[in-house]
Amino acid sequence: MRLTLAPTSDPRVYDDVVAHLPITSALQGWGYGEARRALGQEPARYLIQQGGRTVGAVQLLRKRLVPGLSTLYAPRGPALESVDLLPDVAQAIRSVARPTDALLKIEPPVPLPAVDGAEIPDAYGPFRRAETEQPEHTIIADLRSGEDELFAGLNQMARRNVRTAQKLGVTAGRDDDFDAFWEIFTATNERAKLGAFPRRYYETMLREGNAHGGEAYLVLSRYQGRALAGGFFLAMGKGTAYLFGGSVRDDRMDDAGQPLKDSKAPDAFYWHAMLDAKRRGYELFDFWGIPRVLDESKHSYGVFRMKLKFSEQRVWYPAYDLPLNPAAPAIVKALRWRKTQNNLRKRGSADDVL
Repeated sequence: MRLTLAPTSDPRVYDDVVAHLPITSALQGWGYGEARRALGQEPARYLIQQGGRTVGAVQLLRKRLVPGLSTLYAPRGPALESVDLLPDVAQAIRSVARPTDALLKIEPPVPLPAVDGAEIPDAYGPFRRAETEQPEHTIIADLRSGEDELFAGLNQMARRNVRTAQKLGVTAGRDDDFDAFWEIFTATNERAKLGAFPRRYYETMLREGNAHGGEAYLVLSRYQGRALAGGFFLAMGKGTAYLFGGSVRDDRMDDAGQPLKDSKAPDAFYWHAMLDAKRRGYELFDFWGIPRVLDESKHSYGVFRMKLKFSEQRVWYPAYDLPLNPAAPAIVKALRWRKTQNNLRKRGSADDVL
């Protein structure tokens, strides 16, 4: 039976559907679309229906390239009852696409195990595998076990560092100090030569992510009052994702003029973020992004090693493209060229960060 898209302008109705679907993501939530609107992108939300029954939802971001050409993008979406519906989603979206929409990119929120022998589908019906916009390779943690069991599952070094932080009096948990988060985030980006959107993008996501049915929040780790590590989380349904964050070096001295002890604040941040998510009923914790190709000489490898201390469950979230008009192949090449130029300008390397 064919699928149809029913447009909706009610954020609570839409988010309620997204939150309760088994295949879903916070990036399909209304609040994430409003944050993207702050970047000049146009979100459109639809309920996916089959025979009068709602079987999914999709948030499409329309991104204008040049006059007369745009792309459609479903960030970590669509949200669905079953992945078997994906081939039919193509025709449903074609029916609402504008003549100027040249390309559709989807990122089905189905984690595929990153283990030897595991296969990633090359296609879902007319959709063909393509480059992702969100991190394709990530680490997730299942939070459904007890807290003691969860702690026992951490890497030995992570357990030791969390205990050290606790002995030193490090505190970590939800925090509403956006300025402290911003200081950590920007310092991390500068150190790693990463790019970032304007501050209003993150502030909009924090506000709108909490407004309609999802959750957006900050977790900070503090030593003697100073925030040294932290992150921005976006949650929906049973999952939460650590989207942005990092850490800063503690250059303070003690009363004797000696450097303060290493407080292990980043380890405390990760552990308490996991605990917070578990205690609030979340079952899936997404660490959000590790390198596709591991290279010990790159900054991203250190990020990978840190996250691996807290979970070894590596997965893929591949993306798929659907051409909507003959200009699509040229647009894909142009977007890849633009991304390469951005990488060269920001970091002096053509390689992607993740």
